[in-house]
Amino acid sequence: MALLSVENLVTRYSTEMGDVKAVDDISFKVRQGEIFGLAGESGCGKSTAMLSVINLLPSNGRIVSGSIKFHEYDLATIGKEALRDEIWWNRVSIVFQAAMNALNPVLSVGSQIVEPIMLHDTVTKQEAEERVKELFELVGIDSMRINDYPHEFSGGMRQRAMIAMALACNPELIILDEPTTALDVIVQGEVLELIKDLQERLNLSVLLVTHDLSVIAETCDTTGIMYAGKLVESADTRTIFKEPRHPYTQGLIGAFLSLTGEWKRVEGIPGNPPNLLNPPPGCKFNPRCPYAKERCLQEEPESVEIGEGHSVACHFVDEVYEKVYGSE
Repeated sequence: MALLSVENLVTRYSTEMGDVKAVDDISFKVRQGEIFGLAGESGCGKSTAMLSVINLLPSNGRIVSGSIKFHEYDLATIGKEALRDEIWWNRVSIVFQAAMNALNPVLSVGSQIVEPIMLHDTVTKQEAEERVKELFELVGIDSMRINDYPHEFSGGMRQRAMIAMALACNPELIILDEPTTALDVIVQGEVLELIKDLQERLNLSVLLVTHDLSVIAETCDTTGIMYAGKLVESADTRTIFKEPRHPYTQGLIGAFLSLTGEWKRVEGIPGNPPNLLNPPPGCKFNPRCPYAKERCLQEEPESVEIGEGHSVACHFVDEVYEKVYGSE
């Protein structure tokens, strides 16, 4: 069952040079108890999609069309007051990129988590502090550290504290934006293990946004690949890695160094992502696609389901499959 259902979402940023087409008609679902990953190059629109989901866009951003269904709510049209009172923290929470650096250095870490609990729940300060101690233990921090300050925490501990803060009001959906940024590889592994553990123990739904395919492979049940504001492929994560069907997804996987299997040269994707102020006509990937034809230059492909839960936006998905994998 889908907890979050995004349908035909279009988001724009207004600039002096024109409208930036940051998110262009994307649809996806996050099921109950699932980790859904949004991946792609920097500037592909994944963070804008995330901000649109919680209706927290900057002042020059706007949702042009589409719906974001969460239970009985449409988060694309709900007012800010209702978001504050009924959605943010209580039902949906977020851990922003490099959020561990957002902790106030002159306040104890525990007090910064007590604040949202008291703001959104009818509890005493003592009850809120007990809740914070439980959250600390839940994310692997000694509850005796509740009165410590941010500078007394390591980077990994601060990130765990931010995850504890996101869990403070028992939300159903947590959004994680690049949760392993600025962490060393050992701590990254620990944080990812924590995310998986919390998702399984609490039956959480998670929307995880990252450019790092190793994070996707390690944590996500389902993955959507974004390019130039479009969702070009969506499937269960195993299928994305084992049998990617969109040329862009294939390029991403091909640029990902594997530690197992036959040795092969890592190949990048030639060219650069398009300018979203003036993207190319037709398929947005056509200037970089090795399989592009005349139709790709003129007609934008629709996303079609080629298997159960597997959607691809490509005019020549079957032909590309035969060239890459051989005939079926």
